[in-house]
Amino acid sequence: MNWLYPFSRTDFFFIALFVSLYALYIWRTFRLARQLNTSAWGVVPKFFLRSSYLTLLIVALLGPSFGEAEGDLTTTGHDTFLVVDISRSMDANDVVPTRLERVKYDIQHLCDTLPASRFGVVLASSESFVLSPLTADQDALKQFIREVHTSVAPTGGTDLCSALELAYQKLLTDSSTHQSVRSIVLFSDGENFGPCERTTFARLRAQGMPLITVGVGSEAGSSIRKGRDFVRDDDNQIVRSRLNRSFLQELARDGRGHYTEADANGRYVNELAGILRSLKGGVINQHHIAVSTNKYYYFLLAALGFLAIDLILTIRTFRL
Repeated sequence: MNWLYPFSRTDFFFIALFVSLYALYIWRTFRLARQLNTSAWGVVPKFFLRSSYLTLLIVALLGPSFGEAEGDLTTTGHDTFLVVDISRSMDANDVVPTRLERVKYDIQHLCDTLPASRFGVVLASSESFVLSPLTADQDALKQFIREVHTSVAPTGGTDLCSALELAYQKLLTDSSTHQSVRSIVLFSDGENFGPCERTTFARLRAQGMPLITVGVGSEAGSSIRKGRDFVRDDDNQIVRSRLNRSFLQELARDGRGHYTEADANGRYVNELAGILRSLKGGVINQHHIAVSTNKYYYFLLAALGFLAIDLILTIRTFRL
C-alpha cells in the first residue's frame, strides 16, 4: 500500500491528544465508579469503537493507494505559426487600444492558455519575415511579440498571402513538425494588396495544415493616427481602414480552417485555443501506464459506519 500524504506532526499530535483525553476520561469514570461501589467496564467497548473510526479517518486522510488502473497515455504535438499583420492599418484604434496592440496582448494570452504547444511568428507586410521560428520557449516568444510595431514594416501594400506561403514553407521544411499537428493562424484586418495563388491553399489542404483567420477591427472602421494628423490618401482625404471580413472568411474556407473575430475583452482567445486543441494529428508518443489509485473512500465509509453504530448503540456505563 502506498500513501498519498506522509504522517506529519499534526497527525501524531491529534492521536496523542485523543489517547490522553480518553485515558483521562476512563480514569475519572473508574474513580467515580469506585466511589459509587459499582463497575464502569461499559466504557471499554466505546473506547475500542471510537478508536477504530478515528484510526480509519486518519487512514482516509493519508490517501491510501493500492491496486492498479491501467491506461494509455498519448502525447500529441501542436506546432502553430502565427502570422501577424503589421501594416499601418493595424494602428487603427477601432479595437482598443489599437488593432496591433490587441493582437500582441492576445497572443501572449494564447501562449499561456496552450503552454505545451510550440509557436512561431511571421510578420506580414509588403515583405514578410520570420520573427521567431517554432519554439517551446514561450517566455522568449512573448518578449519578441512585445517589441513588434508597425514602424518595423517596409512601406508598401500588405501581401498577406506571401506571409502565409512563408509560414507554410517553414512548417513543411522543419523535420521536427512531421509528426505534429500543424496549423497557421492569421491575425489581420483583411486589407490585402498582393496576389493569392490558389496553389498555396491547395498545398495547405494536401498537407493537412488548416488556416485559422482572426479578424481584427470593425466594419465601421477607424482613421489612423500619423503624428498629430491622420494618414491621408493622394487626394488629401483621411484614410479610414475597415475590417475586410469576407476576405478573411474566404481565406479560412480555402484553407479548410475557421474564422473568428477579435473582441475588446479577448474572449475569443479561449475559442481559438479550443479550435487548436481540437485539431487532429499524429501521435508523437504513447505509453501504457499502470498507476495505483487512491482508495480513501473505503476507509471513510467504514469510519462513518462505526460512527453511526456509536451514535445508535447505547451502553450503560455504571451498573447500579
